[in-house]
Amino acid sequence: MQVSMNINGEPITADIEARKLLVHFIREDAGLRGTHWGCDTSNCGTCTVWVDGEAVKSCTVLAAQADGHEVRTVEGLEGADGLDPVQQGFIECHGLQCGFCTPGMLMTARWFLDRNPSPTKDEIREAISGQICRCTGYKNIVDAIHWAAEHPRTNEVTA
Repeated sequence: MQVSMNINGEPITADIEARKLLVHFIREDAGLRGTHWGCDTSNCGTCTVWVDGEAVKSCTVLAAQADGHEVRTVEGLEGADGLDPVQQGFIECHGLQCGFCTPGMLMTARWFLDRNPSPTKDEIREAISGQICRCTGYKNIVDAIHWAAEHPRTNEVTA
């Protein structure tokens, strides 16, 4: 079957098998390797992307379901004026170790902060509760997201 969607503002059309997952479409057909694939069961959250502005775990969404929709991946976070504050927060607060969970954490964090720009650390912990990091105790991740909340972006990203 043929599917078409915009990924980070760029149109892409490809012929795919009907059973192809969105995570594989993003990585294989769009060539965007930032979205990681971890579990196929929606447990780890490393594959989190946005479809029409909603955070979804792309290992449980068929690419066909995203046909005609807007998809945003971690590659779409950086704006014309530089890194998104969530990305900068991970740098400032050492919010990653191996980096495998980082794309999903970043996408979830930005989605969350767009809806709750002044969260408490407990609210941040709850927001990322569907994201598994096997390397950290989450402290620096929570600190990084809190840092981003305290340093809001100056321009809206349009992707």
